Amino acid sequence: MRVTNRMLSNNFLSDMRTNLNNMKTLQSQLSSGKEIRRPSDDPFKVARAMQLNTDISANKQYNENISDTINWLDATDTSLDQVTQTFQRIRELTISSGNAAYGSDERRAIKDELNQKVSEIAQILNSNFDGKYVFGGSKVTSKPLGVKDFDASGNKGLFFAGKEGEELSVNSTDITMSSQMDMIKGKLPVEVSQGVTMDYNVSAYDVLNFTSEKGKQINVSNLLNNIITNLDSSSADAQSRLTGENLDDLTAAASNILKIRAEVGAKQNRMDSAKDKNDQENYNLTEVLSNTEDIDITQKTMEYSTMQTVYMASLQTSAKIIQPSLMDYLR
Repeated sequence: MRVTNRMLSNNFLSDMRTNLNNMKTLQSQLSSGKEIRRPSDDPFKVARAMQLNTDISANKQYNENISDTINWLDATDTSLDQVTQTFQRIRELTISSGNAAYGSDERRAIKDELNQKVSEIAQILNSNFDGKYVFGGSKVTSKPLGVKDFDASGNKGLFFAGKEGEELSVNSTDITMSSQMDMIKGKLPVEVSQGVTMDYNVSAYDVLNFTSEKGKQINVSNLLNNIITNLDSSSADAQSRLTGENLDDLTAAASNILKIRAEVGAKQNRMDSAKDKNDQENYNLTEVLSNTEDIDITQKTMEYSTMQTVYMASLQTSAKIIQPSLMDYLR
């Protein structure tokens, strides 16, 4: 077979185009730092990189959820600490009311301070964080508690409040009222990783209504009303209830708050562990993504230098091998 100059030229141009395309690919990779520029380069790697980017974005959102939850739990624990101190003071006042040397003036002073403590409990449990009421359950846009005068003497009592501040009955059969009470009792869930959710809030109902270790159902609002009412009475029976049943129920209420605080602390620890896990997982996913789509700069630089050398050598070789044609002499 006769090899003509045209065949040599065509083969040379074909090889040169191949070399130039390879150099273009390497230049694109070096300028972008990515192994693949379009799906057609490597469909499998592109699909995997897209999935990894989705997982990393989801993980970052989980971490934001965890950070928000940790801040919420910190605010909850701070408020519960204040409630604990308030109940301890109420317990001290109740114990001191049993002092036989106290007269009506001292008992009246104790009652006045207790009325202030009732308002203080409402203020604490109406704490607001990030525009939401911490102890409002799922009814986070309005106060969960209100304070009212429960007798003609102006003594203060707590009540669960509706959206407009109206008093809600715990066992009401009214649909509107019961639905609002269900919201106050409600839990707030948060997703901390794929398919893993947990409830992180404490409601005012959890603090004020509970079953003691002895199986007794205790309503703290009614308990505080009874203590104040017994302080107003001078009867021996009222005095006995103060230092007996009322004091026992106060101790149970304080224990319930400590139990809730322990649960909050456990959730804080769980959130910290989940955050550490997500941070490590994010690091691992980022590393896999880098191995999938990023280039090895050193390797690609060497490949580009080699391709450039081959290209220059091919130009020099072709100039020697391909002989001038008649048209070159006629120019």
